[in-house]
Amino acid sequence: MQYEGVLRKMKTEIGSPIQYYLLFDADFLNVNQVLNKNLQITFLKYQCLNCGLERPIFRQGFCRSCFYEIPSAGDWIMHPELSTAHLEKEDRDLEYEKKVQLQPHIVYLANSSNVKVGVTRKSQVPTRWIDQGAHEAIEIVEVPNRYLAGITEVALKEHVADKTNWRKMLTNKVDDENLESWRNRLRPFIPAEAAPYFIENNKETELEFPVLSYPEKVKSLNLEKTPQYQGKLMGIKGQYLLFEDNTVFNIRGSEGYYVSLTIN
Repeated sequence: MQYEGVLRKMKTEIGSPIQYYLLFDADFLNVNQVLNKNLQITFLKYQCLNCGLERPIFRQGFCRSCFYEIPSAGDWIMHPELSTAHLEKEDRDLEYEKKVQLQPHIVYLANSSNVKVGVTRKSQVPTRWIDQGAHEAIEIVEVPNRYLAGITEVALKEHVADKTNWRKMLTNKVDDENLESWRNRLRPFIPAEAAPYFIENNKETELEFPVLSYPEKVKSLNLEKTPQYQGKLMGIKGQYLLFEDNTVFNIRGSEGYYVSLTIN
């Protein structure tokens, strides 16, 4: 069985376990069905997710020129505290920025390699947690725009991590944490503007990933250095494929790569 197309972040569906899908222009693959089978990945070319041209990928699946021009790659994406749509100030495209920034956002705690704070649109819960490989997560604050979420994250990361140790996450050497207790301990550090939006009585969400076995240690597959790879797929966690020989492949980190996939 063979598939061909440009890689995009896997779509997910909550379940026990989570279901993963690779979407191509004319087909899709339920990646869970490939577990315990051999998968060959062959890098064929680049294809920018915005302009569609065969240009080297710079960041986030985009070529360099698109990355610095399109509104969906503005600095406020990675740094929500830089959002300005609530002030009617444009970064690259005010209408786009208003559409994305001026909607409910969640500040959350997630435990993937350690407890970390993060921000996502409310519509992206629990997708964002799945993409980060979190086995448990909880909402702390629900605010009406991205800016308020951003300044809350900035304040809280003085007291809790804001990054995931992806190697630790993929080897599953992670302790369970009481996220409700963490939420309550962090409450005093929430900025005054966001304090009224604190969520008091919710429970943490637990997530189950489709993994048959975890790697002992990880070695990352880079398609530019290794344009063809074959291995037995043993799991999916976050946006990573986990193989029997300890190789891990970051689908999201390879967006914009046009590949062929052969399943044996």
